[in-house]
Amino acid sequence: MRESSSMADNFSWLHRGIAEVFPQPTDAESDIESLEKRLATTDRPLRVKYGIDPTGADIHLGHSIPMRKLRAFQDAGHTAVLIIGDFTARIGDPTGKSEVRRQLTEADVKQNAQTYLDQVRPILDFDTPGRLEVLYNSEWLSQLDLGKITELLATMTVGQMLAKEGFADRYKKENPIFLHEFLYPLMQGYDSVAIEADVELGGTDQKFNIAVGRDLQRHFGQKPQFGLLLPILIGTDGVQKMSKSLGNYVSLSEHPGQKYQKLQGVPDTMLEEYFELLTDLPIDKLPDNPRDRQLLLAWEVVRQYHGEQAANEAKEAAKSGGKEGAVPEFSLAGVSQFPVKLSYLLNATGLCKSTGEGKRKIQEGGVRLDGEKITDADTTYQNPDELQGRVLQVGKNKFVRLVP
Repeated sequence: MRESSSMADNFSWLHRGIAEVFPQPTDAESDIESLEKRLATTDRPLRVKYGIDPTGADIHLGHSIPMRKLRAFQDAGHTAVLIIGDFTARIGDPTGKSEVRRQLTEADVKQNAQTYLDQVRPILDFDTPGRLEVLYNSEWLSQLDLGKITELLATMTVGQMLAKEGFADRYKKENPIFLHEFLYPLMQGYDSVAIEADVELGGTDQKFNIAVGRDLQRHFGQKPQFGLLLPILIGTDGVQKMSKSLGNYVSLSEHPGQKYQKLQGVPDTMLEEYFELLTDLPIDKLPDNPRDRQLLLAWEVVRQYHGEQAANEAKEAAKSGGKEGAVPEFSLAGVSQFPVKLSYLLNATGLCKSTGEGKRKIQEGGVRLDGEKITDADTTYQNPDELQGRVLQVGKNKFVRLVP
């Protein structure tokens, strides 16, 4: 294990942005002190687990919070174990869901997984030997036979499972709960057994699943992992949790100008939380003026993902270019008629040299609309209202905003 940094010695990095810690049940301490003790006395790097199910194509800033904590563990000399839930994604996490989730195909999951890894590269240390393991849980979950699955099922009662967030409410409302959904927390928990996790990170909505992992580790004779819960980020509207469906999100794949524009409008009441969870800047040294804080937040987040030059360009573009920032515009009035195929639109905007190239870029996964990857070459839009105000992107550096 490499020599501990000063950040690791005082554990300030550990405390920042933590909502709750599951202590080891055999330790005298009842809170984060037990984890500090383990970190201070371990003679090996701890294995710190974080799992992501690639159920969609993109990650937003809310998803970056556990990733940033995972990086903090890496910087303190520990091993980040990033589990791509290519098996569990096909079941679907039922946490907080009022109805069963659509089961994804293997192709869907594989494609989404690659985009996830591309997006988290600015956060995690992929280069230092021994600091990162990227594993796919199909490696062990697909090998479980009926006997092992029965053993896992026998570790929980139906009553315990119905206590999980979402299940109890669905049961009371007589909404269907399918048996394969009961497998999800057990499969996710078994991930901790398979990799012998010392610590698992997750949002506060993952408390049940992380606790299952601890129980299964005890069942299989392992020392139970610490569970480290992180807050759920409120969206840019300052009201509800960040979500693409609510339109209050900032995607990691968005153009720097888009990121800057959205973040410079974060409500004053949310600024301290955003700084704490999304940056490493000292909270006690932030500007007093709320507007200066907004601009600093926007600049710092863009810098993290795109570099200082891109952050400065986004800042200057926002000053001189008004609301829409640095993204060039294309008027939909230039489209001869609707419905219009996306491949034609890529050619019309100049993002591709021909409709044929547009089709190829779509099929290769190189086209996004508002940060969301589109892979169906036959995608068609019926009217301009579906596109107005949205940003069309090809590759990493070609963007246009679609305007009336």
